[in-house]
Formats: sequence, structure tokens, C-alpha cells
Amino acid sequence: MSASPSQIRRERLAGLLLIAAAAAALLLANGPWAEAYHHALDARIGPAMPRLGVMSVHQWIADGAMALFFLLVGLEVKREWLDGRLAGAAERRLPIIAAAAGMAVPALVYLGVTGFDPALARGWAIPAATDIAFAIGVLAILGRYAPPSIKLLLVTIAIVDDIGAVIVIALAYTAELDIFALGAALAVAAAMAALGQFGVRRLWPYLAGFVILWLLVLASGVHPTVAGVLAALTVPLGRGEPHSPLRRLEHAVHPYVMFGIVPLFGLASAGVSLGGGLGALAQPLPLGVLLGLFAGKQLGVFAAIWATVRSGLAPMPGGASWRHLYGAALLCGIGFTMSLFIGALAFPDDPARVDGARIGTLAGSLLAALAGWAVLRFAAPVPGGRADDVEDVGELFAADER
Repeated sequence: MSASPSQIRRERLAGLLLIAAAAAALLLANGPWAEAYHHALDARIGPAMPRLGVMSVHQWIADGAMALFFLLVGLEVKREWLDGRLAGAAERRLPIIAAAAGMAVPALVYLGVTGFDPALARGWAIPAATDIAFAIGVLAILGRYAPPSIKLLLVTIAIVDDIGAVIVIALAYTAELDIFALGAALAVAAAMAALGQFGVRRLWPYLAGFVILWLLVLASGVHPTVAGVLAALTVPLGRGEPHSPLRRLEHAVHPYVMFGIVPLFGLASAGVSLGGGLGALAQPLPLGVLLGLFAGKQLGVFAAIWATVRSGLAPMPGGASWRHLYGAALLCGIGFTMSLFIGALAFPDDPARVDGARIGTLAGSLLAALAGWAVLRFAAPVPGGRADDVEDVGELFAADER
């Protein structure tokens, strides 16, 4: 079912709000309020938490609020995988291949640019992610110039990309494990899954379990945002059921995540000093991230799409040309939210390198967004294609109306 114009406007607004939050962070970090901005983010508030003690404002945003972002990601992935655009093997083939290449090639580009320096190697995953919210914002701005099949392909690639990013975070950026806490977390997740098997349809038991799960995962040493994905996988979907617990929870948390948590994370994470000017981008770390996002993403995604279509493993997306597909591959280089997130995980005790990763992420994402917009804006429509149907992109977050 197509989304309404109001839903399309909401998606456009969410993307623009994220862009505005990033711009505000840069202004705050480079103006007379820079000291106050960083002081506010470093302020420690709240009770002592497992492993981290009293958390800073930035930690509450990155480790706490972003768990809700990952909860939403998990709900979307489960719905799409079991009852949506990735429900069949044929539908999964092209986005899975494209997403895998779109993660591997940027990582190789990053490692090559940084000279395989062991001190920088932990940042290999920074340019491997695609930002769904930012990319959808660009697509919404493009409107009728982006065919529905391109929007569908980009969204499904980003969903598969998110699965890969969560796996990378859990495996590559995990501190020393507390086996007892990890075992307890898995037991809670199993109990939450059992609730669905026993027919529990109310949301509050799953939300309560999510909070407990977050605390246990935090204590285990695995990054606590992984708790969001684990919790999402336990919420019952009910195939074809329009008011299942999963769809109701996805609908409930979506506006808070997209209009609250994601812009707040952008405001807290994009504030980097630009005192070094363009010369800062010449350093291996930011240059590796920039080229990984802008060059590696487009190369990996477009080459994978070309090879998959040419080999007959998947059909050419309807109503789209190779120029449209190249524009989509460029937009996959918008790494913003997830890249900023992974950058902080990669160098937790090195603020200078975190700032370098941020500079590379911002520059690479901006280049990818502008280039992708330009390619799609001036690409000729395919004869017989439905280039004027702009509403399908809103369906990604319109589960309640499916």
C-alpha cells in the first residue's frame, strides 16, 4: 500500500532535521559556544551503571538512546525479512550481494589508504555503513526524479547493510566479555521470545524486557545498543496481521527515533573542530574514511549490481536505467549516523582519531549525497517507467498502514 503525502513529508522532514542537526553541531563546535557544547556533552548525570559507572550525556545518547534506534532497525529488518521486501530468496539476492560488496570494498579502500597501519586498522568498518534516514531524506527531496524501484533497492540495501553493521559492532567492537551477564542477557531474550509463543500481545512486557536486556548487555561488555536488535527479534510479527505487536511497536517508536533520537545523536556526534581546514582531510584516517564512503561504496555497490544483473542472478530493477542505479550506488556512500557511531567505537580512548573519523565521515557523506542527487536529478526517465510514483519510499516506516 502506498504511503500518503503526509508520510512522505514526514520522511523528508526527518532527513532535513538530521542535516540541520549536523550543521548545528558544526556551528556549536566551531563558534564561541564550543567549550560550553563539549562541557555539556561530557557532564556526568544519573545513577552508576554497570561497567561504565556514572555516564556522561554523550554516553546516554550513544549507548542509551541509540538502543532505541537499533530497536527500530531490528523491528524493520524482521518485518521486511519475514513479511516484506526481503521475504523471498529472489527479493533478497540483489540487495544482499550489493550490500556485502558495499561493505567490503569501502573497508579495503580505507585499509589501503591508511597503509594497513595497525594503529588505524580498527577503523575499517567506519565507511562500510549506509545511513537510511539521510539517504531517504535525499530521495524525498528528489521526488519524481527517483524511480520507485531505485528507492526500493536503496532501502533494501540499507536494511541489509544495517544487519551487517550490527554484526560488526557485536563482534569487532566488543570489550572483555562478562560471561555471566551475557548468559543472563540471552536467557532474558529467550524468555521474551517465549512470551510470543504463549500469545502475549501487549507491548509492555516486551518493553520491560528490553530495559532489562539493555542493562545486562551493557554489563556483558557487548555494546548495549545490540540489545535493541535482540529485543526486536523477540516481538511477534504475525504475518499479514496489520496490528501485530511488532507493527504497533514500530509505529509507536518511529517518530521518537527519527525526530528525536537520530537528530540528537547527530547534534552530539557531528561536532568536530574544523580548525585544520581542508588540510585535515589529507591525513590518512579522514582521507581513508572519505574515500571509503565516496569511492568505495559506489564502486562496490554498482559493480555488484552490474555483475548480478548481467549474470542473470537477479533482474534489472523495473523503470530504472544504469544511470539511476549508479545514482543509488552513490547515495549508499552516505554513512553519517552509523559511521559516526562506529568511529567512536573504533577509537574509544583517542579523541583526535575520533575527530578525524568524523571529519572524513562528514566530507564523504556530503560528497556522496551531492553526487547522488545530481546523477538522479538529471537522469532521463525510462520509457514506460513509473518515475512519477514517489510514495513508495514512505512505506519503509509506514508499517501500520501495510
